[in-house]
Amino acid sequence: MNNLPLEIVKGLKLVIGDKSAALHEPFFGGKEWIYVKNCIDSSFVSSVGEYVDRFENDLAEYTGAKSAVAVVNGTAALHIALKLCGVLSGDEVLVPAMTFIATANAVSYCNATPHFVDIEERSLGIDPDALRDYLNYNTYFHSGLCINKVTKKVIRAIVPMHVFGHPGNIDGLLGVANDFNLQLIEDAAESLGSTFNGLHTGTFASMGILSFNGNKTITTGGGGAILFNDSKLAKHAKHITTTAKIPHRWEFIHNQVGYNYRLPNINAALGCAQLEQLDGFIDKKRNLYKRYYDVFKDIVDVNIFTEPSGCRSNYWLQTLVLQKANLDLRNEILSYTNDAGYGCRPVWNLLHRLDPFKGCPRMPLAIAETMELRLINLPSSAKLGEEK
Repeated sequence: MNNLPLEIVKGLKLVIGDKSAALHEPFFGGKEWIYVKNCIDSSFVSSVGEYVDRFENDLAEYTGAKSAVAVVNGTAALHIALKLCGVLSGDEVLVPAMTFIATANAVSYCNATPHFVDIEERSLGIDPDALRDYLNYNTYFHSGLCINKVTKKVIRAIVPMHVFGHPGNIDGLLGVANDFNLQLIEDAAESLGSTFNGLHTGTFASMGILSFNGNKTITTGGGGAILFNDSKLAKHAKHITTTAKIPHRWEFIHNQVGYNYRLPNINAALGCAQLEQLDGFIDKKRNLYKRYYDVFKDIVDVNIFTEPSGCRSNYWLQTLVLQKANLDLRNEILSYTNDAGYGCRPVWNLLHRLDPFKGCPRMPLAIAETMELRLINLPSSAKLGEEK
């Protein structure tokens, strides 16, 4: 029998102790009760109120974006961002094969097609060099648009995702987007608080999105946001996510198809209190990374994933990397760790293998298919990183 699963359980016990630990739990240690009660007392618990406005302003200030628009979840944020960047029915959108399904789902909501691309090992994000080579060979330009040689469809946009909070090579991807006339939307759902060359993820292009699901670094229960570098575009996003209703004292006038996507004020109240604690959460997560690193650095055949050079990661999910791809060993480790009470998980199933997306176009996915068999997420809640 391979001793590695037992060694990993022993290492987890050294970091976490004998108590069980979920993959990621929220922590409410600030003014959450005060703000939520104040929201309830005000009676403004739906899509209008002081907390949703404050949360948007606080997010913009924290990330350095010009504006932020809060919505009900990260998927809704992606859907609206894709529509605003001009994705049309029948278009294709470049999406990493290794991402949460929401990225591809949002493309489908636009009646467009996800076109799956490979990742790089050092960041787990889209590999800009491999993508450039692929597009050079498999696309052509017509009327300034990037066209897939096989499907003859327009490739309209690219959606890089910052995996587990680690920034991808956004500079390289912006270069690809510029050279192939692609709109770029950053899927920063997992990377609130992460920076690339000193700038916050989600702010490098015209739009980026965030998620505040219950398992994210901060939570609003369910929620998301779109970050903008164009205030006029942000104003339009706020309009269409509020059912495109024209303000009037009593009339119900809607000037286009809109979406009931606004984040409720009561959720935003929770978010305001969580955002006040974000820097502390990240400090604890970075401390947890150091403790995991120290425990696992001398174990042969595994490493703890470390933020890419030039980046500062929020370390949303701590990640164990097997030296070699081995599905049986990966699953054996998951079995041992979960049986011991430690909520570990594999990376998501690659999207091109899921039934809704099996027929979608894709480039060779050698790195993604290898990393799928090598990655294991470890318990990563901020409270686990508290000094002992």
